[in-house]
Amino acid sequence: MNRFDLAQLITNPYGQPKMSNPIYLDYNATTPIAPEVFDAMLPWLRDQYGNPSSSHVLGQRAALAVATARSQVSDLLGAQPQEIIFTACATEANNLALLGVAQAVVASGSGKRHLVVSAIEHPAVMAPAMHLRAQGWDVTVVPVDGWGLVSADRVGSVLRDDTALVSIMHANNEVGSLQPIAEIAQHTRQRGIVLHTDAAQSAGKVQLSVDDLGVDLLTLAGHKFYAPKGIGALYVRGGTAILSVLFGADQEHGLRPGTESVASIVALGAAAGLAGETLTATATHLMALRDRLHQGLLASIPDLQLNGHPEQRLPNTLHVSFPGVSGRAVLAEAADAVAASVGSACHSEHDAVSGVLAAMGVDAARAAGAVRLSVGRMSTLDDVNRAVEALVNAWRKLSKLQVN
Repeated sequence: MNRFDLAQLITNPYGQPKMSNPIYLDYNATTPIAPEVFDAMLPWLRDQYGNPSSSHVLGQRAALAVATARSQVSDLLGAQPQEIIFTACATEANNLALLGVAQAVVASGSGKRHLVVSAIEHPAVMAPAMHLRAQGWDVTVVPVDGWGLVSADRVGSVLRDDTALVSIMHANNEVGSLQPIAEIAQHTRQRGIVLHTDAAQSAGKVQLSVDDLGVDLLTLAGHKFYAPKGIGALYVRGGTAILSVLFGADQEHGLRPGTESVASIVALGAAAGLAGETLTATATHLMALRDRLHQGLLASIPDLQLNGHPEQRLPNTLHVSFPGVSGRAVLAEAADAVAASVGSACHSEHDAVSGVLAAMGVDAARAAGAVRLSVGRMSTLDDVNRAVEALVNAWRKLSKLQVN
């Protein structure tokens, strides 16, 4: 493809007559940039181009913008500004959390080499955990129950004298189940073990307080709550032993070298501010639409099965299994009307059973029919009603084909 084909790809990707966009129900994969966030970042893309490390006035303006965003993000988490480290994405933040703490542990000479994770972690946590295993660490993978929940007592039971770090996600990216992080923290704190949580999916949807959760490290992803892709953050509680995994200058308190992406950082700050101001109203809106979506599907598909906890889950996430048909086929049939996915956007193009559903003990037939539907701030009741109609029609058509 040459550079002149990009506009064609955007406006007419399949060579068909141009149509309006389908109803977007994939907010867990990524969110659009909120208008307020776009307006905040635009000057830093266009007019304010200073390097925050420069001493002249343009650099000082950029440094102030970064500092303001750091305060906005810390306010969302109930943290201190100096505890926020900006990264390029949640994956980098997770790698810094696990590998950075591991390096600090090795440097301390404590001899601790034990890490605990859950069976449903995102690849951005599981992959660095497996890297540490290859480096000689002992990694314990704690199972989940049929709702996708980790037992805090089960985590407590596997902790050892040589446990250095526990990393359990706050909200699962597929089924939306919210993990008992505060209860897990009761076990880790009394033993002086560092606790990390990947909160990429929960930021902006549920209340986040690092003190209430009891975590030492917490990961954010900007594009999951209406900031652009390519910006994330890691909260690092003061006094937590962690070393940089990159080498360079001393930006971000020496933990993330490299010139800061000021526009993206400003956007993350604006998104954090927006989330804090509208959290209760947004959560109510999301839950109402999620439940309407579920009820609408159930009314026409009584055998539809909910995956994940019915109560302890994200307010925007509905993960269901369509009976007797492939979830991927349902989405393909309804593709003109609905944009959604069968699971995590990071590995949803494969036909294998989701690792999350497998860990939950979901059987192959139910897993094959699974679809993740996630609403967002921009979703409307009309969107949901039209999506229900399209998905039900797709399921009915495919069910008839199966019978015939």
